[in-house]
Amino acid sequence: MSSSPVSADHLSADPAACLIGWPAAHSRSPIIHKYWLKQFGIAGDYRIEAVEPAAFADFIGSLAARGYRGANVTIPHKEQALALSIPDSRARAVGAANTLYFANGSLHSTNTDVEGFIGNLDASAPDWNADGEAVVLGAGGSARAVVFGLLERGVPLIHLVNRSRDRAQALAQPYGDRVRVVAWDDVASILPKAGLVVNTTSLGMKGQPPLSFDVSALRADVAVADLVYVPLETALLKAAKARGLRTADGLGMLLHQAVRGFELWFGKRPQVTPELRALVEADLTSA
Repeated sequence: MSSSPVSADHLSADPAACLIGWPAAHSRSPIIHKYWLKQFGIAGDYRIEAVEPAAFADFIGSLAARGYRGANVTIPHKEQALALSIPDSRARAVGAANTLYFANGSLHSTNTDVEGFIGNLDASAPDWNADGEAVVLGAGGSARAVVFGLLERGVPLIHLVNRSRDRAQALAQPYGDRVRVVAWDDVASILPKAGLVVNTTSLGMKGQPPLSFDVSALRADVAVADLVYVPLETALLKAAKARGLRTADGLGMLLHQAVRGFELWFGKRPQVTPELRALVEADLTSA
């Protein structure tokens, strides 16, 4: 963990933040943050920085010298970002950091995927039931953020469904009886109990295998969320909508997870608006 003091010069005029990844060119984060910079009249910038894994530590060490107030971090750097910063409880619990920022002369980190998921779920399905059981598909980094967020919100029991049982058990272990591992082939047995279903896998994403999931077994009051946002409407969400179920898509999470980072770097708390969503949607559909 790095906590060495940094210069306050990064708080000078024309503030900037960036997205660090490898690759990184596909990111829509610049569209989001530049929209908010313009909205608030801030003469700042948000850039993409394609940084190889071997160069990541050096890049982070010079973040302030490069004029950055902080950064978003994406694949494959999230775990390394955690180790090179002072993480908050969310980043530690998820085991990955996606947002870096300076505070008290040191580099800190958090994971805004947690609030991004919950914020989007609240906005898209405002009457979803936090008192019921949830089914989470997948056991990767996104699943960790979703599980932490749901438990923090008070969901009493999460059924974690993953093809690799060992990986699912490693995620579930810290949470005791509140997270139960279910074999992928046994998912049908738990669906009638679910009040919320979340797909955190890449299944159903453009270029990936489809997600085989029978929504007919779900109750009529279930909310269904999918973290995939290419395509905008996955087969899972399309089937859920056809049954009249409430849904939350991956683009909404992408937008909501950006809010806190912008506030940390630029001092203003932005809103996710229909205009911003339409802007990013248009970019996705034209790609």
